Amino acid sequence: MKTIGITLLTLVLAGNLWAADSAAAGREIRAKNQDAIVTIKLVVKYSMTFGGRDDQRETKTEAVGTVIDPTGLTVISLTTIDPSAMMKNQMRGMQQEMKIDSEVKDAKIVLADNTELPATVVLRDKDLDVAFLRPVEKPAKPLTAINLAKAGKPQLLDEVVCLNRLGKVANRVVSVSLERIDALVERPRPFYILGPGGSSGIGSPVFDLTGAILGIILIRNAPTDGEANLASMFSGSSGSMGFMPVIVPAADLLEDAKQALETKK
Repeated sequence: MKTIGITLLTLVLAGNLWAADSAAAGREIRAKNQDAIVTIKLVVKYSMTFGGRDDQRETKTEAVGTVIDPTGLTVISLTTIDPSAMMKNQMRGMQQEMKIDSEVKDAKIVLADNTELPATVVLRDKDLDVAFLRPVEKPAKPLTAINLAKAGKPQLLDEVVCLNRLGKVANRVVSVSLERIDALVERPRPFYILGPGGSSGIGSPVFDLTGAILGIILIRNAPTDGEANLASMFSGSSGSMGFMPVIVPAADLLEDAKQALETKK
């Protein structure tokens, strides 16, 4: 009995040390990268046609963005400024078609010190649900950025570190959480799925415990048959409704990022 007790105590202590190491890694990753997580202020004009009726409106919104180059090139979810793909999936199967167009009338990158940089959208990729913003004028000094070229690759059930910049009500601080990789999808293109408790925001970066970037949380859209799965709605799962948040690998974003850097204003 004494031997069993010692063994259990050893396992408990080892588990506590492992948890402490993970927490320390999360704090270090947050300290190094928090200034690269920014708020994006947007004014978007929407034009919608449905059932013979036209509707136009402008909406002010905020989103989370991740700076990936010292020049200020920033990644956000395309769904933030163009929800047409998601809405069309939800309306699929209805007799009347919906047409929706969006135009970004104004965009500002809000840095950690609350400096606001007027920005413009330079590239969109619907397949990846990504849009790239760039400051209209070159920043006075290089910005803190996350290098997508130095990427890691997770294994199933790996613990990962998620960063997220909260909203105005929380004074826009950067939160950090430890999550696990629940699934690895390889086809038709690779992406990673966090566990159901994942609390990081769309547009936020995810790292492994060594600090290597894994990817950005974006929206994965896929056609549905128009019949939403009610069970998944009540359980909080969005996959069977045609969309869900996923981690798009850094390597997949890198090619678009290079093109966005070369795009003229």
